[in-house]
Parts: sequence; structure tokens; C-alpha cells
Amino acid sequence: MNSKNSWTTRQRYRPYDEWPTEWVVRLDEKIADSRWRLGYHIQPQRGLLNDPNGFSYYNGKWHLFYQAYPMGPVHGIKSWYHLTSENLVDWQEEGLKLLPDSPYDSHGVYSGSAVPVGEELFLAYTGNVRDKDWQRHSYQLGACMDQNGTVSKLSTPLLTAPPAGYTQEFRDPQVFACDEGYLMVIGAQDQQENGQILTYFSQDLTTWELRGELDFTSERMGFMVECPNLLFSKEQPLLLFCPQGLDPAVCNYQNIYPNSYVIGSRYDPAANRITAASQLKNLDEGFDVYATQGFNAPDGRILAVSWIGLPEIDYPSDAEGWAHCLSLVKELTLEEDGLRQRPARETTQLRSDTKTSLQGDSLLLDTVHNRYELQLEIPADSHGSLLLFADNAKKNGFRLTFDTVHGRIELDRSAAGIPFAEAFGTTRSFSVAKGALQLQIFVDTSVAELFINDGRQTATARIFPEVGQRFLAVTCDQPVTGELWHLRTMR
Repeated sequence: MNSKNSWTTRQRYRPYDEWPTEWVVRLDEKIADSRWRLGYHIQPQRGLLNDPNGFSYYNGKWHLFYQAYPMGPVHGIKSWYHLTSENLVDWQEEGLKLLPDSPYDSHGVYSGSAVPVGEELFLAYTGNVRDKDWQRHSYQLGACMDQNGTVSKLSTPLLTAPPAGYTQEFRDPQVFACDEGYLMVIGAQDQQENGQILTYFSQDLTTWELRGELDFTSERMGFMVECPNLLFSKEQPLLLFCPQGLDPAVCNYQNIYPNSYVIGSRYDPAANRITAASQLKNLDEGFDVYATQGFNAPDGRILAVSWIGLPEIDYPSDAEGWAHCLSLVKELTLEEDGLRQRPARETTQLRSDTKTSLQGDSLLLDTVHNRYELQLEIPADSHGSLLLFADNAKKNGFRLTFDTVHGRIELDRSAAGIPFAEAFGTTRSFSVAKGALQLQIFVDTSVAELFINDGRQTATARIFPEVGQRFLAVTCDQPVTGELWHLRTMR
């Protein structure tokens, strides 16, 4: 079994059917022995998972795809892997659905979206092609999935090339119904290597007219924008996107690339502008959120899911033959004080019948499997810390330090287990509202998702604990109260 660093370009782009059966068997055996496999988060069967794609509701079920490379924990030749659910919690694996098997996606099926059209689910995605000189060519492609799950690719690309003035860094189309037609929002890079978001309009999903650059900021958006999503709460727009190479002076961040958002008052299609757009903000205050995809669901909610992982970063599970996971499904709402992100209401279906009540200023609890939901109320005018994935001596673990007097939280994973991504720092510090602090935390073997003050902020981190780091510890200069539910695994 190759180490991650020994993978050659030829191996990464080797067709799946040319890999020997013995390779897959050994990879599966290695993954079966993994100590960090998850209970209720979406994870790859084998190999690598990255961007969530095609999140949608169709034919009475929720549908979700993700970019997958099934032959190892590396960025090889990508496909879309398909999942379905009836409750946004339990996801059934439907297998690889979009494969790199056409002249327009021969070197990878890259990210995109899905929208129901008539009796079918329309898939829009980027096809990656490399020529003999290994130069990239990006095609924006379409496919249709029927009610039996059969996918048929369109024979002609939606867009054969980026428009004049833009490079082949042109990808991740989001397509949705808009203005009695369809809008495409897509990430791009101009010839001056500035990140841009472009929009196109179509009446029939076949012929697309360029509207131009989406106007939402006067700041430079790094060298490339990935994974743009334009969402609406009534008529109020919410733009999610990943500006690679963004100047931290525009929006402070520590991760290799940020996942950002802006909120506007409305989207003006004639001007292709988000009016009264806010300043950029981080979608997540933690270590590992990227490529978040949301959609306006037919029940009126904005639902979103994130890749818990980052490009160009090595993770400890790579050595076990798999990499990365997806977040819980989140409900996004725009309220008077801004964006709220909360776990989808269906997430309560993961709870066991037993609930543990917590109260005191010094607590230590054996969580057994590191698979739980914790709700904690921390009083105003208090200082303390919360240690997740702790050892029983409370020396090691993922530490959350809080100061409700000044409104500060610091996350520290320097002693949380196997170290990684240290070049980007082992701590994250950020401001929260002063006064009483409310935390809702989901822990699942090697990941923690934190929802702070009823979703006003979130913070997400991969953690790879050592054996025995299964305790929860709380220390505070005032008594805290809370509840803990052990959570079941995905069915």
C-alpha cells in the first residue's frame, strides 16, 4: 500500500477498472482496522471524500453527492458518489453515479449542483480534461438522473470554455430556478489572476447567456473563488463561497483557505448585484470547514452541508486509507442579528433514550465512545474550560477556553491527539457575545462540531485522539448546567 506522498500523477489518474482487486481488498482491510471511523457523519467507504455536491430534494427523498476518489486518500481522478435519505440523518449509499468516462470529463468529475426539472434531477458539474501537455481544460456539463437512479450525460457541454478574459480555473456551477428560467453561479479566475464569481442565465438549461461578474464587494477575492452558492431567505440573498488566497486583512482567517459569506438586502438581476452587501465573514470559526453547499429546500428551509477537510492538507486518517467527512446537515436562517446556523431539526433522531444531566463547577464524564451531543449553559461573569476527547487525567484533549466577561473563546488542539496542519496554527480565537454562553456540541469519534449561542457562530474541528482519550471534562469558576445524549450510529 503506497504512502500518500509516493503517489504519482500516473497512479492518481489510472482508470478505476485497471486497479487490481487485491488493491481494493487490502485497502478495505486497512480501513476496517481504523480507530477513527465515524458513527453518524458521512464518510467515504474507502479513499477520499471532498466537496459536497448536488444537495437537493427529488422523488420524495433527499439527495446528496460528494466528490470521491475510491482508490486512496489522495486527490486522484474524481467521481460523484451518491447518497439518499428520508430524514437528513440516515444516509443510504447509492454508489458512484457520475464517472470520468466522457471526452469532456476524462480527468475528473468536479463539483456542481442539482435541481429537479420535470420528472428528472438535472445535474450540473465541471468536467476536468488535461491535454498532452497536461494543460487544464474546464467544461461545464449537464446530466439527468431518472427516478430509478440512472444517470444520462448530455452529449453537448453547457459551456465549452470560460468567457474571454478568464482562465481555465472555472468551475463549480450552482444552477437553480430563477426569473422564469435558470441561473448559474460559477467560480472563476480572470486573466489578472483575481478570483471572481460569474453568472449565466438560461431559459432551457441548454443555451446560456453570460450576465457577467457578480457585484458584491470592492475587495479583491484572492486568486480564485471556489464553490459559490447564492441562496435566498425570502428575497434576501446569502452568498457562500471560498476565496482562495484572500488577504486576511479583508477577512481574518488562519486556515489555508477560508469559507466565507456575505448577506445582502436583495439580488438585482438586471445589475447582477447583491445590494447592500455586508462585509465578508467566516462561515466557521474552527479548523476544517470548506466547500459548503446549500440549497433552498421545498419545505422553505435553507439547508447546507460542509466538507470537513481542507485542500492541500494531510490528515492522520490518510495512513488508514481514507480521508475526510461531511458535516451534519445545517439549517441556515437570516435573522435580525445576522446568519444563524443550527443543526437540522431531524438531528434529534440520533439521540438515545437516556439523557445525562450535568451540573457543577468541575465535571469529568466517561463518554465511552466519543459519540454524543452536549448542550451546556455557562453563566455570565465566568471563566473556564471544556476538554473534549480528554484523558482521565485531564491533561490531554481538545480544549475550549471561555471568558464570558470579555466574550472570548479559544480552541486549542495542540494536545488533542495526533498532530497535523500545524503550519496553520493549533489554536483559533474569536469573539462571542458577552454574558451567558450556550454551547451545543456534537462529537463523533474524530470530529467535533460546535454551535455557539443558538447558531450565531459555529466552530468545527477534526481531532484524532490517542487510545483512552474518551472523557469529557468541564472546569468553571461558577457552576454550569447541561445535558448529554449518547448518539446512535447512522442506519
